[in-house]
Parts: sequence; C-alpha cells; structure tokens
Amino acid sequence: MLRLGQLPFAAAAGLLARYGLTLHAVPDGAPIPGSYWGEPEAGVIGHEVYARADTPVHSLLHEACHLIVLPPERRAAVHTDATDSVEEEDATCYLQILLADALPGVGRDRLMADMDAWGYSFRLGSARAWFERDAAEARAWLAARGLLPDG
Repeated sequence: MLRLGQLPFAAAAGLLARYGLTLHAVPDGAPIPGSYWGEPEAGVIGHEVYARADTPVHSLLHEACHLIVLPPERRAAVHTDATDSVEEEDATCYLQILLADALPGVGRDRLMADMDAWGYSFRLGSARAWFERDAAEARAWLAARGLLPDG
C-alpha cells in the first residue's frame, strides 16, 4: 500500500490546491481530524484534507475527490462524511483514479491495485474492471460538471 510519506508532500498538496483544497500534514501518531474510517485514513472538513505520513495515497485521493465533486456551497458544510449519493461516490472513485496519474510514483495502475487491496468493492470484481468497462456514468457525471482533468 503506497503511503503519503512515500511521496513528495508538495506534489500532493499542489494537486489538491488546484481544486481549492488545502492538505494538512498531521503529525505521526496524532488523530486525523475528519477521518470517516479512522486512522490512518484521510479526513475532510470543509475545504481541508488531513493526512499523516502513514495515510494510504488512495485514501488521500478518495477523500479529496469527495470534496472536489461537491459544489462549493456543499463542500463548506462537510465534516467527515462527504457523500450522499451513489453518483457522487462513483464520480469520486473515477476521479481519484485519474488524479493518481498527476502524482509522481503513483499512477492509475498502482492506485487501482491499492484500492483492490484495501477492499473497495465493484460489481465487476476489481477497480480496473470497473474503471475500464463499467464507469461510463461516472465519467459522464464528471464531464457534465467540468471535472475531468485535462489530458
């Protein structure tokens, strides 16, 4: 499982900043504010994302993408749990895979393997199968809102 501490923190913070989010480094062993799944998983509060060096990269991207897919007025009210629809959850999963390509040493292949290892559940059995053959609605949802990254 790839962890935030294995990446340049500035790269992860810079990626999130493109979407109006701030990444906060939580000290080792400290509680992670806004963590839905508990430590070491990332947490979200408003426009803020919290993670420790031992936070899995897939968790950091997933929680950040929950905020990215929300309109600003809903994003501001988020504390810990950001999703209230299947469509948003699917869009979040799709976007996190795309954004993995923007992080040095990560990429979508590694991220999807980590998603599977963590236990993400897709009806086709893997993140890759879902992304490649069953995610058209998630892609369309993101495209309709102008949320697909360039390239």
